[in-house]
Amino acid sequence: MMKGLTKGAAAALIAAAAGALCLALEGSLPWLVKFPAAWVLPATDWVGAAMDWLLASVKPAARGFSALMFYPMEAANYVLSNAPWPLVICAATALAWTLGGVRMALMAIVGLGFVLASGYWPESMNTLALVAVSVPLALIIGGGIGILANEYPKIRKPVQALLDIMQTVPTFAYLTPLLVLFGFGPVVGLIASAIYAAPPMARNVLLGLERVEPEIKEAAVMAGGTRLQQLFQCEIPSAGQQIMVGVNQCLMAALSMVIIAAVIGGFDDIGWEVLLTMRKAQFGQSLLAGLVIVIFAILIDRMSGTLTEDRREKHDPRIAWGILAIGAVASAAFWGSLQQPGAYALFNPVADSVDRGLSAFTTANADALTALKTNVLFYVLLPLRIGLDQAVLPFTWGFAWTPAMSLGLFAAAAAAGLVLALRGQLALGVMLLIAAGMLETGISQLPWPFVLVGAGALGWVAGGRGLAILTVVLLGTILISGLWERALLSLYLSGAAVFACAVLGGAIGLASAVSPGLWRVVRPICDMLQTIPLFVFLIPVLMVFQIGEFSAFLAIIAYAIVPMIRYTRHGLVATPEEMIEAATASGATKWQMLKDIRAPYAAPSILLGLNQTILYAFAMLVIAALIGTTGLGQSIYLALGQADVGLGISAGAAMAILALIADRMVQGFAEERRKALGL
Repeated sequence: MMKGLTKGAAAALIAAAAGALCLALEGSLPWLVKFPAAWVLPATDWVGAAMDWLLASVKPAARGFSALMFYPMEAANYVLSNAPWPLVICAATALAWTLGGVRMALMAIVGLGFVLASGYWPESMNTLALVAVSVPLALIIGGGIGILANEYPKIRKPVQALLDIMQTVPTFAYLTPLLVLFGFGPVVGLIASAIYAAPPMARNVLLGLERVEPEIKEAAVMAGGTRLQQLFQCEIPSAGQQIMVGVNQCLMAALSMVIIAAVIGGFDDIGWEVLLTMRKAQFGQSLLAGLVIVIFAILIDRMSGTLTEDRREKHDPRIAWGILAIGAVASAAFWGSLQQPGAYALFNPVADSVDRGLSAFTTANADALTALKTNVLFYVLLPLRIGLDQAVLPFTWGFAWTPAMSLGLFAAAAAAGLVLALRGQLALGVMLLIAAGMLETGISQLPWPFVLVGAGALGWVAGGRGLAILTVVLLGTILISGLWERALLSLYLSGAAVFACAVLGGAIGLASAVSPGLWRVVRPICDMLQTIPLFVFLIPVLMVFQIGEFSAFLAIIAYAIVPMIRYTRHGLVATPEEMIEAATASGATKWQMLKDIRAPYAAPSILLGLNQTILYAFAMLVIAALIGTTGLGQSIYLALGQADVGLGISAGAAMAILALIADRMVQGFAEERRKALGL
C-alpha cells in the first residue's frame, strides 16, 4: 500500500492513473481501446469442439435417460390431464386445509377457480406434470449432493463452488447443451428444471446438517447407531426445518425453469402459451396466462412455506377427507355433463377488453409514452452506453459534444474531487474523477486495460490480493475469448438497472422502515414480485413500451428491486435497542439517529441486498434478451436457437464470471463492515 494512503485511496489512484494513461495514448495506441482481433483466441470454437466430443460420448446414455424419464412424465401428465377438475381442485384444497387452515384452503379454491375460468386448465396441468416429476428428481439430486458434502468435508468447498457456478450461470445457458444431449421436447424442460432446482436443495441440506447441535450427534453416537442410523434417524430429522426451506426454494426454482424451458420444449404448457401469445402481440391473453403462472407460484410458495414453520397449527384431517370426498362425489355425479376444462374460458372477453383498452391507452398517450422512452434512452441509457462524446448530438441534445466540453467536465470533476480530498475523502474524490471519465467515454467503450486494472484494484480493496488476482484472471478469459464487447454491453445495462434499483429500492426501504403503515402496503407487493417467474415480468412492459432496450431495462428493475427494498428496511429496523436508547439519551434527533446510528449498523444488510439485486439483474438480463437487449444475453439466446453449444457455454460462462466477481466484491465489502461493527 502506498505510504500515507488508505487502501481505498491507493486503489482509486491506481485505477485513475490507468485510465489517464489509456486516455493519453489512445490516439497513438488504438489497441488500448479495442482489443486486437489477432490476439483473440478461438475459445468459443475450442469449447464447442470439446463439448461436442463430450456430449457425443454421453449422448447415448442421455437419450436413454430421456426415454426413461418420458414414462413418469407421461404418467403424471395423463393423471392430471384426465382427472376431473372438481377432484383436482378439491384435492388441492384438502392439502391446503391440512397445511394452512381456512385461509389457505380459500386461497386454493379461488386460485384454481381462476385457472379453470381462464381456459388454460389443460396447459396448467401439463405444467404441473412437469413440476411433479422434476421436483422429486431435483430433491434426490440436491439432497444427495448435500449429504455427500456433509459426510466428506474434503469435497465440501469444491461442491459449494460448483453450486455457486450452477446458480450464477444464466438459465438459458443450461438449455443449449441439454438440447443437444436430450433432443427437442418436454423432457428437456423436465431435466433442465431438475438441474436448476437442485442447488437450493443441496445448499439447505448441507446448511441444516452443519447446524445440528453437537449434543444430538453425540447422543446418537452414544446410542450405538451406525452412521446411516445417526444420519437418517437423528441428524436429518433435526435439520428438518432448514431442509424444508430447501424444498420450498426447490419448488419455486423448478416452476420458474419449467416456464423458461418452454422456449425449447414445444410442449403445450402454460409457459408455451405465454411465449406464443407474446409473439402474437396478444397481450390480454399473455397477461391472462401470466396470471395463471403467478397463481401457481403463490400457491406453491405459500403451501410449501408452511413446512418451514417451527410450530405449525394442526387442522382436523376429517375436514380434509370430507373436502376430498366432495370432489370425488361431484366428479362421479356430473361425469357426463362436465365440459372439457379448456372450454371454461370465461375471461376471454376480459382479455379482449385488455387488448382494446391497451390499444386505446397507448394511442391516447402515445406522445407521453414515446417521450418517456426516448428521453430515458437518449439522455440516460445511451450516454452510459457510448459516452457523452458520442451520444450528445444535434438531433437529440440540440448541440454536439466538443473537446472543450470534455475538458470542462474533467475540470469540474477534478475541482470537486480536490475539495473532497482536502476534507479527508481522497478515495471518494478520485472516484468522482473516474466516474466523469467513464461517463465521457461510455461503459461499452472503456479501454480494456483500465477495466482490468480498475476491477483488480476494487477486488483488492474488497477481498485482498486473492480476489484481485481472481478478478483480473477471470476478466482476462473473457477478453481473450472475443466476448469482451458483449460483456461490457451486459455490464452497462445490468449496471444501470442495479443503480436504479439501489436508488429507488433504497428509498422505498428507507420509507418503509420509517413508516410501518407504508410497509404494510409495500410488503404484499414485494411478496408477489418475488413469486412471479421471470418470464412474466416481460408482459407488462411489452404491453406499454413494445420491444426494445428500455422495456428490458424496466423488466430488470421490476425483478431485481425487491431484495434492495427488503434488506434496506430490515437493516434499518434491526438496530439493537441499546444503541437506540443510548442515542435517545444523548439527545439525538430522528434524522441524526437514522444517519449516524441506524444507517451504519444497517450497512452490511444493505450491501447484502445490493448483492442479491446484482445477481437478480444478471439472471433477468438473459430473459430480457427475448425483448431486445444486446450483449451476452442475446448471444446466449442466439446460441440456443442455433444449437451452438460453444457460444452458449462461453457466453453463459462470461455472464457467470461477471456475476461471480460482483458477488465476491460486494460480499467482501459487507464482511468488512460487519468486522468494523464487531458483528
